[in-house]
Amino acid sequence: MSHQAPRAFIFDMDGTIVDNMAFHTKSWVAFFERRGHAIDADDFFRATAGRQGHEIMRTYLGAGLTTEDTVLLDAEKEELYRELYAPHLETVAGFDQFIETAQEQDVRLAVATAAPPANIVFTLDGLDLRRHFDAVVGAADVARGKPNPDVFLLAAERCGVAPEHCIVFEDAPLGVEAARRAGMRAVVLTTTLPAEAFAEFDNVIRMARDFTELDIDALFETTNNIQQAQ
Repeated sequence: MSHQAPRAFIFDMDGTIVDNMAFHTKSWVAFFERRGHAIDADDFFRATAGRQGHEIMRTYLGAGLTTEDTVLLDAEKEELYRELYAPHLETVAGFDQFIETAQEQDVRLAVATAAPPANIVFTLDGLDLRRHFDAVVGAADVARGKPNPDVFLLAAERCGVAPEHCIVFEDAPLGVEAARRAGMRAVVLTTTLPAEAFAEFDNVIRMARDFTELDIDALFETTNNIQQAQ
């Protein structure tokens, strides 16, 4: 019997494990409105999903913001987000069963998110999910947000899995692009944007509304077939 290389699923957190991006966008819009900026919610999401808070702050409030400024401002925004989303905190349909089945099949699991530590605690610990993951990588672990591949590459490294044997689960174009740059295939959850928003990506192997539509064996079979054809 041939030895099977280690495999991993790497999950973006916001919009993928939990269907919360509308609440993030609402909190950003409210945050910037306090400072006299009118933000179009759809345009904002498409331009910023997956980027780190300090990157977004400097884009909209000026490149001259100090690190101390961005830390304080980001904390204010994220507190607003948690207040809005806390009553709705739950996993996307089918997620819990999906990762349980993945673990039974010896698939390693990781979270790779642009979220700051407080939001990771809020979501993963609030839902008692952290214990399921072999690695959790967030904004505090990498200097650059998506579409740079750093967060996915570090998650793969901490899982001990080669990038080509990782499948990323994402809901945002910047995240899918980050996966592409990392050399990873992606599954898109259309919790936030329609399938058409991802038409340009050649690394997307499946699109689904939630995890109830996904079959683990079929995902890896698709990835293996693509690799053999290349």
